Amino acid sequence: MKKEGMKKLLKNLVFIILIFLLISGIFALFSPQTFKKVTEIPFSQIVREANERKIEEIKVAGDELQIVYKSGEEARSRKETGISLSESLIGYGVTKERIAELKIDISKEKGDSLTWLLLIGLFLVPLLIFGWFFWMIFRQAKTGASQTFSFLKSPAKLFGQGKTPGEKVTFKDVAGLEEAKKEMAEVVDFLKNPKKFLKMGARIPRGVLLIGAPGTGKTLLARAVANESRVPFFSIVGSAFVELFVGVGSARVRSLFETAKKHQPSIIFIDELDAIGKIRTVGVGGGHEEREQTLNQILAEMDGFEKDTGVIILGATNRPEYLDPALLRPGRFDRRIVLDLPDIKGRKQILKIHCQGKPLALDVNLKEIAERTPGFSGADLANLVNEAAILAAQTNKHQIYQEELLESIEKVLLGPERKSHLLSVKEKEITAFHEAGHALVSSFIPEAETVRKISIVARGMTAGYTLALPRREKRIKTKSEFLAELAMLLGGFCAEKLKFKEISTGAANDLEKASILARNLVTKFGMSKLGPISFGKKEALPFLGWEAETERNYSEKIASAIDKETERFIKEAERKAMGILAKKKKILERVAGVLIEKETIEKEEFEKLVKGNVKKVPRKKKAKK
Repeated sequence: MKKEGMKKLLKNLVFIILIFLLISGIFALFSPQTFKKVTEIPFSQIVREANERKIEEIKVAGDELQIVYKSGEEARSRKETGISLSESLIGYGVTKERIAELKIDISKEKGDSLTWLLLIGLFLVPLLIFGWFFWMIFRQAKTGASQTFSFLKSPAKLFGQGKTPGEKVTFKDVAGLEEAKKEMAEVVDFLKNPKKFLKMGARIPRGVLLIGAPGTGKTLLARAVANESRVPFFSIVGSAFVELFVGVGSARVRSLFETAKKHQPSIIFIDELDAIGKIRTVGVGGGHEEREQTLNQILAEMDGFEKDTGVIILGATNRPEYLDPALLRPGRFDRRIVLDLPDIKGRKQILKIHCQGKPLALDVNLKEIAERTPGFSGADLANLVNEAAILAAQTNKHQIYQEELLESIEKVLLGPERKSHLLSVKEKEITAFHEAGHALVSSFIPEAETVRKISIVARGMTAGYTLALPRREKRIKTKSEFLAELAMLLGGFCAEKLKFKEISTGAANDLEKASILARNLVTKFGMSKLGPISFGKKEALPFLGWEAETERNYSEKIASAIDKETERFIKEAERKAMGILAKKKKILERVAGVLIEKETIEKEEFEKLVKGNVKKVPRKKKAKK
């Protein structure tokens, strides 16, 4: 578009320059300075000079005379009308012999025609040029005006008959979302075979809302629907509706739905629906606020008087709690499809899809990668495989090996290695004992997660890290698992305190997480001595973008009790972690020493360092229970 605009501008500039050059040339051509200066003389002087033999030639054009002297000079004069030149000369006393010596050239009179040509040239030609110039200006102004009002039209992209740009995506290319694919397949089937459903009295769903965390595949699933349905598919982002000018958003909504109805059956996909579908608030802009007008227009279009339209609205959002209740009621978004983070089986399938076309080594074990990536979304796994390919290319390898995939997990989670961030001997020792403390506490508590790796290589904002992953997929967590997580978070803090008799700033992030978790146990999960009560009313604040406590539904006495229970949870977790580390101080020293030497310890080596004590303690505790 920019190149076309530049070409058009250059073309117009060339035309304007040519016009001015042409006008300048015409004025220069017809200006008096361009004509040679000719002297006007009386006829009597011609007679005298003819007798003196000074005249070489006389050119006659009607009554106009042009005299050419032997010296080369020229002059103009006039003769009497109705009398020839010879008669006039004889009448004034020029002899016939002198007249015979003169060269007389008689031509037709051109004065009148020349005058008219000059008039046409001086007036008509500039008039035509200026007329053409202003016509060009008005034509461009008209084009600009039509483009000015084109912003009221919908900027949605049309993917007709299932043709989408780039790589073609079908349901086979979407892994780990079996339930969601089944729901969307019903919508596609309705668009392909509407009679089958209409015979049973079923109506087409008005709206389908895809809900899921970022990267779970909402847009990917929509692209698959666009290819599978084989109907016109209009795609637009929620933020594309709202512009600077008031009324543009609602006008674009009307334009979008009108276009979709002309192509029905069709699908409208609105990505990031929360950009225009947030909860309407009182006092902030009111009904005249542009985003609210756009939302009202969408609500009217989705539930208007036309009930038999073959248009399905497909929406996607990762923040459903911010959406206005009017959008979510039946009749508008009839179906809500939740896209969860993939489980281990889904992660393995997603990894297989993203590994297609990449040269994998024979030792690659995608199951191990899937086990090490709980909580990863489909986008995270795609990024992981891409990072592994980049690492292999940087080391001039011809295949992607397991070590590149494992390295990419940490790179996606924590960031690249900060090799330039060198720790001093003291800092390295503190970090080693801190991470060893996390690992040991997690190892000797049955409910805690399994330690996969310990490292004191700086990544991102961390000086070191302990990678602990759950033994199996979890959807819910128990109180004992929360308490085990609390103890593990305080393991680094306790290890520093035990070894160095003081603490450092390295535990700041752990203490923050532990404080939030302990308070949630009291106020959110009802797992404290205060009983199964949720304290404080929390609501999503769409205009701020976070969740906050909007109502304090408890007294100062309860607030004090909440603080005491939060403190109790943290103190108990500290005592538990300190007790484990005090008993296993020799193991702590051994693990920290290996960390200082090697900087990284994998799961197998860590278990050898612990010498099997990991299994003994859980058995004793279970026997006591």
